[in-house]
Amino acid sequence: MASTLNSNSTKAAKNVLEAARLAIESLENKWDESVVNAWTKHIIQSKGRLVLSGMGKSGLIAQKISATMASTGCPSFYLHPADALHGDLGMVMADDTALILSNSGESKEIVKLIPNLTRLGVHIGAITARPNSNLGKAADWCFTYKMPKGEGCPLNFAPMASTTLQLVWGDLLAAYHMLESSFTLERFTQFHPGGSIGANLLKIKDLMHTEFPRVAPNSTLVDALIVMTQGKLGMTTVIDDNNNFLGVISDGDVRRALQKSKNPLILTASDIMTVNPICIQSTTFAIEAAKKMESNKITFIIVKNNNEKPCGIIHIHDLFSTKAI
Repeated sequence: MASTLNSNSTKAAKNVLEAARLAIESLENKWDESVVNAWTKHIIQSKGRLVLSGMGKSGLIAQKISATMASTGCPSFYLHPADALHGDLGMVMADDTALILSNSGESKEIVKLIPNLTRLGVHIGAITARPNSNLGKAADWCFTYKMPKGEGCPLNFAPMASTTLQLVWGDLLAAYHMLESSFTLERFTQFHPGGSIGANLLKIKDLMHTEFPRVAPNSTLVDALIVMTQGKLGMTTVIDDNNNFLGVISDGDVRRALQKSKNPLILTASDIMTVNPICIQSTTFAIEAAKKMESNKITFIIVKNNNEKPCGIIHIHDLFSTKAI
C-alpha cells in the first residue's frame, strides 16, 4: 500500500522542526574542529578557487554555500556534477579545491566525478551523513552530520533535515574562514555594493555634504534663518573668523529661542546655538549614523575628520535616499 501523508499537519510541522533541532544539536556537540582548522588553513593558503558541487537538493545548498563563500572573501563557483562530466570539468584547475555535498555520498554523478577531480590533482572536502561512503572515503576533509530523528519528512523520504545540516555546515565553514582570513567589513563592502547591504555599508564620507551652511557667531537670528533656508538642511554651523567650529543651530534651536526670548530679533547665533552637538567621524558606516540619529531623535550630524574639524554634514534624507534606513 502506498504511503500517505498524515492529516495532522501540525504534528508534521513539529516533526520537521524536531528533526532539524536534534540534528543541529548533534552537530553542535560532535563537530570536529581539527578538521575544520585543517580545511580552512588549506583554503587560505591555496592559490585556487573553491568549487562547490552536489546533485538535486544538495546541489541547491551547494550553490548557496558557494555564494556565501564568494561574498566573504573566498573565490568560489558552483559546478553541476552532471555538466562537469560533459565538458564543464574544464573549468576546474589543479590549484582548486572541491567541496562536494551528498547526503548518501553515493550519488552516481558524484561517484563518477570524484576520480576525475582526483586525476586533476584537486583536493576534496565532503559534507555528507556517511563518512564511509565513496565520497567520504575520497575526501581529504569530511564534514559529517547525524539525523537522530531522520529527515523529519512525513514520508521520511524528501531531504529536509539533511539539507538543513548541509547548509549549517556551509555557514560554519564560511564563518571560520572569515575569521581565520581576517576578513573585514571594509572588504565585505567591496563585494556588496548594491541593495540594502551595500547601502548600510556605505561610509559617511561617501554621502556627506562637504559644502554646508555657516554663519559667524555675531550673526543675527534673521541672518541665520536666511542661511538655513538657503542651505536646505534645516541647520547651520557657527564658525568664527579663525575657522573654529563653535556649534550648530537647528530648527529646534530657533523654535526654542523664539519661545524663551521676549525680543528674539536681538539674539545672535552664539546666543541660540548648541555648543556640543553630536558628531561622528567621516569613516563611520551609514548604518551607524542612522542608529545615532534614531536614538538621539535628530535629523543631521556634524561630520569631523581626523583633526576633529568639521568636514561635512550628513542629513537623515541622505540616508533615506540611499536606503540606509
